[in-house]
Amino acid sequence: MLRLVVPILCSLAAAIAEAPGRGLLLVANKGDHSLGIVDVELGKQVATVPEGGITGHEVAASPDGKTAYVPIYGNSGVGKPGTDGASMVVIDIASRKITGNVDFGKGVRPHLPVFHPKTGMLYVTTELEQAITVIDPKTLKIVGTVPTGQTESHMLAISHDGRRGYTANVGPGTVSVLDLEARKVITVIPISGETQRISISPDDKMVFTSDQTKPQLAVIDTATNKVRTWVALPGAGYGTASTPDGKWLLVDVPSKHLVAVVDLTTMKVSKTLDVPASPQAVVVRPDGREAYVSCDSSHKIAVIDTTQWTVRTTIDAGAGADGLAWAN
Repeated sequence: MLRLVVPILCSLAAAIAEAPGRGLLLVANKGDHSLGIVDVELGKQVATVPEGGITGHEVAASPDGKTAYVPIYGNSGVGKPGTDGASMVVIDIASRKITGNVDFGKGVRPHLPVFHPKTGMLYVTTELEQAITVIDPKTLKIVGTVPTGQTESHMLAISHDGRRGYTANVGPGTVSVLDLEARKVITVIPISGETQRISISPDDKMVFTSDQTKPQLAVIDTATNKVRTWVALPGAGYGTASTPDGKWLLVDVPSKHLVAVVDLTTMKVSKTLDVPASPQAVVVRPDGREAYVSCDSSHKIAVIDTTQWTVRTTIDAGAGADGLAWAN
């Protein structure tokens, strides 16, 4: 009997460990200079990994969920005086240790890392070079660059077919449209005096970026590379993320301590949710059941139930909770 029970128990444990939706939330605690690892099922930050006393603002998880990549931006905000980061740390999530480093060779203020959905290469915004730097995550070597044609290319979204990239260029208030195969700029779209953050719809038809001069969201038509419409918001928006079904867009509104939920059919705010102070980034888990919002000055993660549109709970994070990634 024991011989039968042990394999069954082992198989059950493996099935539970590999159950769909079971994953970890990664948070860049920029005030603590650490990467936070959050178990959302337990509702707590279970570990932090020091980044070496320098600040990383954003994080990406490898497609297999085993590794985190944190570019070290520096000690300032975008476009402001301060140190210029020149590296990216690589963290093994299971052992919670730094296992590698990418040296950019000079100060470039590396900010947002995004995995290419087809090639598996890692694309990192490098602001001071007005470019995206392409890194092979297996060798940690730089294998190419894509110019953006603009300063302060802070955030990046890549289409799901891997053909196009879109950068939010903060100070110029523009969006660069990039041909990732030819590694060149297709066009630059004017948005406002200043823009922040960027995301793309699941069907690749729309790109979203937040106007920092007015309470409105720009919706870019990727077929024409022009602003299709503007969505009125209760305050200046920041981070955005779509639900996997493409019906809803969550928009952080830091000044109002809100998340606005935009109906992507009507292009209007359908509802707003109160969250802790200074919401920054938002990520929706792959199964679409929950969304997570980092709340900078509150040291919290707000957990949103996307079936009921309620804030289910909050989770303690580190100081300056900012960039988020889901590690499946």
